[in-house]
Amino acid sequence: MTIPRHTPRAPTRAQPMPAGAHIDAHRHDDHQIVYAGRGVLSVTTGAGTWVAPATRAIWIPAGTVHRHLAHGELDLHLVGLPVTENPLRLDAPAVLAVGPLLRELILAYTREPRDDGPERRRLRAVLLDQLRISPQQPIHLPAPTDSRLVAVCAMLHRDPSDDRTLAALGAEVGASERTLTRLFGSDLGMTFPQWRTQLRLYHALRLLAEDVAVTVVAHRCGWSSTSAFISVFRGTFGHTPGAYRAGTRAR
Repeated sequence: MTIPRHTPRAPTRAQPMPAGAHIDAHRHDDHQIVYAGRGVLSVTTGAGTWVAPATRAIWIPAGTVHRHLAHGELDLHLVGLPVTENPLRLDAPAVLAVGPLLRELILAYTREPRDDGPERRRLRAVLLDQLRISPQQPIHLPAPTDSRLVAVCAMLHRDPSDDRTLAALGAEVGASERTLTRLFGSDLGMTFPQWRTQLRLYHALRLLAEDVAVTVVAHRCGWSSTSAFISVFRGTFGHTPGAYRAGTRAR
């Protein structure tokens, strides 16, 4: 088994990442905010995968082993925070809403010279204030541990458009619908429909980052119609898939 890298200090910087690029498993002694100003970022830990388009940032607590993956061309922004500073009071990864002000603060803080002058300290103070009031808005795919649930989730990861019932999927792995329903609640903390919606949104964000047409994304991810996909996407992210992609291009 590969031992994750240990980088004591979490960096604060901006860096581009090509589509499909990854940062292998590692951990820091600091907390870290990870934000993609362009593209879609996924962060995977032992507890699952968190996904963030440009309207979200991911909080990674100190000591968490994690890896990054870029979906589409990515502008990655990293903000390291000492373990003594936890503006969110969270000890587990989380996805946070990023409004226009917080976005500009993150961009400025990660691109400015690394001095510790009064202007930078003021910028940092406002950034921390904005983080404290940012609501959590997760796209989170928790990692299953039960072997039957692992098999079901893997099938749907391979084909998110698979619309079989839980009973039909259970027949493939030798588990009843009742057993799988219980496992989704106990192992993943959500119902099967909730998990499948999260999975489909995850794949939709990846495809949109690769500039796939909205109608094609809806079909590949299993929505019954493009309008149904747009409705769920708008309800989750506050705007349509087309507006999201146009904003990504503009950025």
